[in-house]
Amino acid sequence: MDKPIGPQVSRRDLIKLGGMAVAAGAAGTSWSLLDAPNAEAQAPKRGGTFRMRFHLAPVHFDPQVTVAFTTMLPLSFTHSRLVKVKAGSAVKPGTQPLEPDLAESWIQPNDTTYVFKLRKGVRWHNKPPVNGRELTADDVKYSFERFMLPANPNRGLLEQVDKIEVVDKYTIKFTLKEPFAWFLDAVASTSTWIVAKEAVDQYGDLKRPESCVGTGPFMLERYEPNLRLTYVRNPNYFVPGLPHVDGVDVAIETDPASAFAGWLSGRYDFGPEYGMVVRRSDLPAAKQRKPGLQTQDYVVVFGGITWVHVDQEPFKDLRVRRAIAIATNWKEVLETNAWSQGHGVPNPAIPAAFKDWSIPIDQLPPEGKRLYDFDPKESKRLLTEAGLAGGLKTTVESTAGYGPDFIDGVQVTLGSWKKGGIDAELKLKEYGAFISSTIFGKFDKMGTGLFGAWTDPDSYLYRYFIPGQPLNAQGINDPKLTEMIKLQRRTFNVAKRREIIYDIQRHVSQHVWGLYGPSVSAVAAWEPYVKNFAPNIGHDYGGRLMVAWLDR
Repeated sequence: MDKPIGPQVSRRDLIKLGGMAVAAGAAGTSWSLLDAPNAEAQAPKRGGTFRMRFHLAPVHFDPQVTVAFTTMLPLSFTHSRLVKVKAGSAVKPGTQPLEPDLAESWIQPNDTTYVFKLRKGVRWHNKPPVNGRELTADDVKYSFERFMLPANPNRGLLEQVDKIEVVDKYTIKFTLKEPFAWFLDAVASTSTWIVAKEAVDQYGDLKRPESCVGTGPFMLERYEPNLRLTYVRNPNYFVPGLPHVDGVDVAIETDPASAFAGWLSGRYDFGPEYGMVVRRSDLPAAKQRKPGLQTQDYVVVFGGITWVHVDQEPFKDLRVRRAIAIATNWKEVLETNAWSQGHGVPNPAIPAAFKDWSIPIDQLPPEGKRLYDFDPKESKRLLTEAGLAGGLKTTVESTAGYGPDFIDGVQVTLGSWKKGGIDAELKLKEYGAFISSTIFGKFDKMGTGLFGAWTDPDSYLYRYFIPGQPLNAQGINDPKLTEMIKLQRRTFNVAKRREIIYDIQRHVSQHVWGLYGPSVSAVAAWEPYVKNFAPNIGHDYGGRLMVAWLDR
């Protein structure tokens, strides 16, 4: 529980001190949400509307029946969690410092018990069917119990929870089946939104925009399908003075060229790609047209991932999996990508963006390091050794929903595979169909997409490699790996947990249980009049814009 979350502050410190920041907020300041000593010296300004672009429409608005980031991201404006990741210009991209959200404080009496004290006076948005009533511990219990239903593909995040009890109107108690060192990180996920029972009762689920009623900093005023999301400031938000702006206008624009042109002409306040990013190929033109443009380089958490059925021929043969990895030219993917133009890093099992938890490639065992050296001759040799002297002919399923830059990378990879004796026919699916089938192992031979949806390192291990997990798309059943993953979950000492997680990544590389592409080093960009903003990994757009303001 001593994972650092800021200068000289640990997870255990946070448990002890969680309520202090909120107490300060109640007294008329909000240093827990705006780190004043490290933010711009000027006082925040009220008013104005942020304008930005999404490249995909929401699949729907129910966070507890999908893993789609296109659902979680829009809800970051309207909904709240017990605990959240801090935002603001003082937060370094790639770090995940936690702070209170709906919980004003919490204690951990023992390794398997967490008791959260809720803020008093938090109100749901003043719109049907909840109509501004006060949030209580019953709402939290309902939300988490619905989260853990079989219909939720994200339920593995909190499988360690044994029971949830309402102690009183403002106190909720979680009892775990066994120690879980990542529990606070898990409840800070952008999938653990607290939802309104009345909305589920009225609509049957939360897929309709009318059901999008939360306690967050903004309210969804209007959704024009495939065109626009319009948010307005929540005047009754529970943190005094926040958000600073009057609203957020989100245009859904699928064409990146049109989006970039719109940004250059002043249509948006942020870089037009996911994460407020501007492609490096477009950066010179942007800087020329936008004097004073603020930018920040950071390694994104997402990268390519390829799945195979490891219990089926020919992929059950380790030599075939090694051949695919060695035939993947990750450097060429970065060099040809408009986002990166050669800037980026290879990924082991945990994305390289998690610098404290992702093992450096040079610390992998020799056979693991070898996977990152493009060698088509060695790929062909391995295939021949595996009885495929004529090469491997296969199919690979993917989606164009991640955008043209992703598909460009897929085509580069298919080309490098072909040099290594792997002839893969690309079969594209609509994005909604892809995320409801392929990522869950419902593909013929191979599938390829993006990984990097989560901001806790544990999810990249538990949810991809534990037997029975919905996202164990490859059907991996490795008892030694399973025990190592469960051991790190029970280990609160950070240094010891890191050692275990490094060993897990070594083991994964030796068995080639994962086929990973690189992550780009992207450039986030925002206008000079946008203050107290910094990019970060994850889908919490609403949290970042809640503390930012406009100075113009």
